[in-house]
Amino acid sequence: MGRSFAESFLNAKILTSKQLTVIEKDHAQIQELHRMKIGQIYNEFDEYITEKDLIILAVKPQDAQSMYGKLKPFIREHHIVLTIMAGVQIAEVSEHLGTAKVVRTMPNLPCKVGLGVTGFMVSEAIPQKDIDFIRKLLETTGVSIQLYEEDKLNAITAISGSGPAYIFYFMDAMIQQAVSYGFSYTEASKMVEQTFLGAIELYKVNDLSCKEWMSRVASKGGTTEAALKHFQQTQVGDNIRKGLDAALERSRELSNK
Repeated sequence: MGRSFAESFLNAKILTSKQLTVIEKDHAQIQELHRMKIGQIYNEFDEYITEKDLIILAVKPQDAQSMYGKLKPFIREHHIVLTIMAGVQIAEVSEHLGTAKVVRTMPNLPCKVGLGVTGFMVSEAIPQKDIDFIRKLLETTGVSIQLYEEDKLNAITAISGSGPAYIFYFMDAMIQQAVSYGFSYTEASKMVEQTFLGAIELYKVNDLSCKEWMSRVASKGGTTEAALKHFQQTQVGDNIRKGLDAALERSRELSNK
């Protein structure tokens, strides 16, 4: 995700390659970053960090503890620290790095193709002009939503953070069923892909709700109505909501560890 952010910043021309620095430990990844010409590449924390304005923490949460001690000596008062570490609260980052300027974000996988959703929350010490710039950076990867309660980051994790997997789950069921009807996997995949794309475009270009669109597709006594009635009888909607609740509770558990 860190590389996706870097690519988006450069592609949008908000930052130049000279302004962007990437710290990477893996040798193969370093070679790939050099090939892609993504910023100045280092494999260790050092004094060059003190000259930067924004530091983005794009490590796995389980690696955070070892990273804090190495980074803290180079943190200065002017720095803003933006984290995309899932489940890691602002207070933890602030305490371990000794800074009051922390931004916590929750991006989702479609950020990689510029169609993501990123929820973000900023600490009170960050001035509005910097918040505006951070929003501008995040929106190079899609849509950004500023939140004012940290628990809302858990909620956005359950909805948009995990959301693509729910979509793929539904798509996979449709693809597999189409295959069972005699279509090839390629035909089934294309059919389902285009159906989702078309439905999303219809939703985007009109003000109709999902329920209104369902009523437009479904005619009385028809095929769509038969499927929707089955979904209602088997409580598909209720089960989806319960799944989101399960994701929310798990996100809260991880944030409180």
